[in-house]
Amino acid sequence: MHVLVTGSSGLVGSALVKRLSIDGHRVTRLVRRTPRPGEARWNPAEGTIESAALHDLDAAVHLAGAGIADHRWSEDYRHELVDSRLLGTRLLATTLAAMKRKPAVLLSGSAIGYYGARGDELLDESSGPGTGFLAQLCVDWEAATAPAQEAGIRVAQLRTGIVLSGHGGALKKQLPLFKLGLGGKLGDGNQWQSWISLDDEVGAIVHLLSSNHVGPANLTAPQPVTQAEFARTLGRVLGRPTILPIPSFGPRLLLGRELAESLVFTGQRVLPKVLASEGYEFRHPNLQGALRSLLDRPGD
Repeated sequence: MHVLVTGSSGLVGSALVKRLSIDGHRVTRLVRRTPRPGEARWNPAEGTIESAALHDLDAAVHLAGAGIADHRWSEDYRHELVDSRLLGTRLLATTLAAMKRKPAVLLSGSAIGYYGARGDELLDESSGPGTGFLAQLCVDWEAATAPAQEAGIRVAQLRTGIVLSGHGGALKKQLPLFKLGLGGKLGDGNQWQSWISLDDEVGAIVHLLSSNHVGPANLTAPQPVTQAEFARTLGRVLGRPTILPIPSFGPRLLLGRELAESLVFTGQRVLPKVLASEGYEFRHPNLQGALRSLLDRPGD
């Protein structure tokens, strides 16, 4: 299978490209710099894409987008978050739709931020969107795939949770404090964290490439946890105490109030109903097992 991947230098994209290559698939990376062999160039801001290199695609996985937590949410960075998702998704969807030989499937990135802050409510793919900047961003992001859908391409939206890896992402940022015994719950710790290991994130994407699913799919492990439980479990795996709570003002000062409230002090309790119904078998269904595997910590 010939698979196009955007966002191939990111945490998920680089792991996906490696997995697809190991499985014997041909991968073309869509990049913004001067392309190397196995790559094609695009520039979503300018609306350009090297479509000639995509003529024999079987599938596309679109993961590109500016990092939600990379910067404070200034007005300029909010525009960058929106443009990096909507412009790229529209350009890719319209390009694939116009191809004489269209790929069979487009898997397009999204996030569980779609659901907004919902407290203890159990959420699956049938749940409606929430409110706020992130929720609206995800709604618009998913809608931008419409040209591909209308052209008969099977489209699935990847509503991804917190991706856990020892080599990047949110977990890597937390490890230094926890290894020093200074980690703990954030605020009251009651906010839900719907997580997924990097192995299962990639595994779920590969699964959806060959399934018949159309529409949103939650890429989260089947056992979400509260933030307090996450902190206790991480401390237990590392053999470190997690007694000291982290005051709310710390993340608000570091990230800005709006970003901290959206990502740190609220959460979603999300279940992967689509993956479960299709029989996807998680390598890491529970948090402790996932952390022990990711951090190379043997069981007790």
